[in-house]
Amino acid sequence: MKQGKQTWVFDNGVYIKGSATVTGPREKQGPLGQTYDYSFEDLYCGEDTWERAEQALLNKSIDLCLQKAKVRKDAVDLLVSGDLLNQNVTSNYVARDFPSSFLCVFGACSTSMEALAIASSQVDSGNSDVALASTSSHYSTAERQFRYPTEYGGQKPDTQTSTVTGAGAALVQKERSFVQVEAATIGKVVDFSANDPLDMGSAMAPAAADTIVQHLKDMNRQPEEYDMILTGDLSSVGTPIAKKLTYQFGYDIENVHRDCGLMVYNSNQNVFAGGSGCAVSAVVSYGHIMQQLRSGELNKVLIVATGALLSPTIVQQKETIPCIAHGVVLKRVSGS
Repeated sequence: MKQGKQTWVFDNGVYIKGSATVTGPREKQGPLGQTYDYSFEDLYCGEDTWERAEQALLNKSIDLCLQKAKVRKDAVDLLVSGDLLNQNVTSNYVARDFPSSFLCVFGACSTSMEALAIASSQVDSGNSDVALASTSSHYSTAERQFRYPTEYGGQKPDTQTSTVTGAGAALVQKERSFVQVEAATIGKVVDFSANDPLDMGSAMAPAAADTIVQHLKDMNRQPEEYDMILTGDLSSVGTPIAKKLTYQFGYDIENVHRDCGLMVYNSNQNVFAGGSGCAVSAVVSYGHIMQQLRSGELNKVLIVATGALLSPTIVQQKETIPCIAHGVVLKRVSGS
């Protein structure tokens, strides 16, 4: 059911049956390393190209998710997935070996929550009994496509983020489980006239603030009603901007806000402003956050994944960078 201007409330009961996260070696060395289900020892992930390595990440996360949920592939009605690469090749190539209907989505780094919102909506409406939401990113595939190949050795500014090598998957169904997908706020495109592709945090912060504010208005809630309001990859640059913007609209998120891009790596891992990529919110949300919901350390979380909708071609034409953010509420179900 639609509530307010941009929020879907899932009235019929939508639950996450299981989730899984897979990362590369650098992510394993970070503060959340023990929360991931599996980590590859090198960036090639046993493959001969970076692109196939990213497919291996996504395949592994899907397989582990289904194993943990004890659900067969052929029992899944719908796969919803997306990534950062041109034509979403990672998700499309993984989907060719998946025996279900497939919706491919692109929201840049907001794809994780976009996919989860769509999968939850399909289950809530009865169009699917079981849906799987997934996404991935890879440091070397993203660097080669959006910036410069890693072999180039180009100098990076302090505002740049580092793409997380990883993938995450979540299985959604109506059968009661310990985490409920309560609602989703679908963001709108916000362009704050930022034009520096090496500073995505500043570009995405207004979109994150816009979605957070709209969600709180639609749900008639205050920030303190959430144990955590989690953004995707605003980094150390965009995070203070988003906090300031939400405060200007009358909502103080200072005490409940965290950013996934600042949670994945340690400060000494040379990632500049923090982590980014489709996988950053997926590996934090489907690993660390799900575990805290299960244990009761968290009861209700608003996860707002953020995305910069740019391409190398359009940036070279001196265009500004439109951005978007999608929010999903995960709620602990006691007694499950």
